[in-house]
Amino acid sequence: MKNSGRRLVDRYLITEPAFYKSALTIIIPVVIQSLINQGVNMMDTVMVGRLGEVAISASSLANQFYTIFNFLCMGISAAGLVLASQYWGAGDKATVRRVFDLCMQIVLVIGTLFAISCVLIPGKIMRLYINDAEVIEEGAKYLRVTALVFLPHGLSLVMSQIIRSTGNARLGLWVSCISFVVNLFANYVFIFGKLGMPAMGVMGAAVGTLCARVVEFAVCFYYMLRIEDKLHYRLRGILKLPKLKLLDEFRRLGMPAIISDTILGLCATVVSMILGRMGREIVSAYSIVNVMDRMCSIATMSVASASGVMIGHSVGSGAFEKAQKQGCSFTLMSVAIGLAAAVLVLLLGTPAVGLFRIEPSTREIAVIMMRSSAIVVFFQSIQSALSKGILRGGGDTKFLMVADIAFQILVSIPLGYLVGIVWKWPVFWVLIALRIDYIIKSVWLIGRLRSGKWIHKAKSMAA
Repeated sequence: MKNSGRRLVDRYLITEPAFYKSALTIIIPVVIQSLINQGVNMMDTVMVGRLGEVAISASSLANQFYTIFNFLCMGISAAGLVLASQYWGAGDKATVRRVFDLCMQIVLVIGTLFAISCVLIPGKIMRLYINDAEVIEEGAKYLRVTALVFLPHGLSLVMSQIIRSTGNARLGLWVSCISFVVNLFANYVFIFGKLGMPAMGVMGAAVGTLCARVVEFAVCFYYMLRIEDKLHYRLRGILKLPKLKLLDEFRRLGMPAIISDTILGLCATVVSMILGRMGREIVSAYSIVNVMDRMCSIATMSVASASGVMIGHSVGSGAFEKAQKQGCSFTLMSVAIGLAAAVLVLLLGTPAVGLFRIEPSTREIAVIMMRSSAIVVFFQSIQSALSKGILRGGGDTKFLMVADIAFQILVSIPLGYLVGIVWKWPVFWVLIALRIDYIIKSVWLIGRLRSGKWIHKAKSMAA
C-alpha cells in the first residue's frame, strides 16, 4: 500500500528538494515584495481613512481607474513573461531582449493615453463609479495628480516583472523596499501637512504615490542598465521596431494574457461601480476588506509568479513531463496556502477594521464582508496559481482568456448586479456573487491541468 502511494506521488508530484529550493528563490523575494507593496496600500488607506469616509471613498474609487491601467500592465508583463521565460529556457537571450523592448513600447503608448484622460476628464471618470458630488470632487483632484504616475510606474512594473524570466526576483524586492519608505514619508508630509508643506488631504496621497513611483522608475532603470549582468539589456532597443515573427508569437501566446488581465481590471471597475451604487458605506467597507484580502493573498501570487517562470523554463527546454509534474506540485501548494489565507482573514479581519475611523454601520458591513472574503481567498489561491502561473507559464493563454470572459463577464458581474442592486441581498452574498468566478475556475482549471493539453511551446528564433 505504501509503495502504491509512493508511486502515485512520484507520478504526479516533484519530490526532489532542489525543485522546492529553486521555487523558494523566487517565492521568498516576491512574498517580501508583495508584503511591502500591500503594506504601502494599507498605510495609504489607513492615513486617508483618518480624513473620513469621503476621503477614503474618493481615493478608493479614483484608484479603480488606475487599477485598469495596472491590470493592463500586469497583462503586458504576463505576456512578456510567458515568452521571455520560454526563450530563456531555450537559451535565446537576444529574443528575450526584444520581448522587453516590445512590452515597454506598448506601455509607453497606453500610459500616455491614460494620463491624458486623467488630465482632461477626471470628473467624468469619477461619475462612472458614484453619484456623490463630494466624492467626485475629491476623486477628481486625486486623478489629476495620478496622471503623472502612469508612465514611470508602468515602465518600472514591466521591467521588474519580466526580469523574473531570468530567475531574478531581487529587482522587484529592492524597488518595493525603497518605494515603501518614500511613499510612507511622502504621505505623512503631504496628506497631513508636515515639514512646512500644506495639508493636501486626498490629493496628498496621490502626491505621495507619485514620489514613490518616480523613485521606483529611477532605481529600476539604473539597475537594468548598470548592474544587471545576465541579460545585458540596452535602452536603445525601445526605438527598434519588433520583427514580424516576434509579433506573431506575441499575438499567439501573449495577447490572450493581456486581454485576460484587462478583463480583470475592467471587472474590478464594474465591481466598484456596483458597490458604488449601493452607497458610500459599502465602498468604504469594501476598500478596507480589499486591502486585507490582498495582504492575506500575498503567498498565493508569489506561488503563481514562481510557477509561471519555472514551468516556462521547462516548456522552453522541451521538458514537458517535468512541466506537468511541476504544475501538480504548485497546485497542491496553492490549496495549502489558500487554507492558511482564509484562516488569516477570519482571525485578523475584525481587528484590522478597528484601525479605521469609520461609522459604526460601516464597521459592521466591513466585518461581515471579511467573513465572505475568507471563502473567496481560498478559491482565489487555487485559481490564481493555475491561471496566472501554471497554465500561463505553459502557454495556455488562449484557453485562460476564454475562461475569464465566460466566468467573469457572463457569470460574476451579472450575478453580482442582481444580488446587490436588484434583489438587495445582504453584503455577505453580494461579495460571494461578485467573486463566484474564482470558485468555478478553480474546478475548471484543475481539469485542464489534468488533461495535459495546456502546454504550448513558443517558436525559437534569433532577434
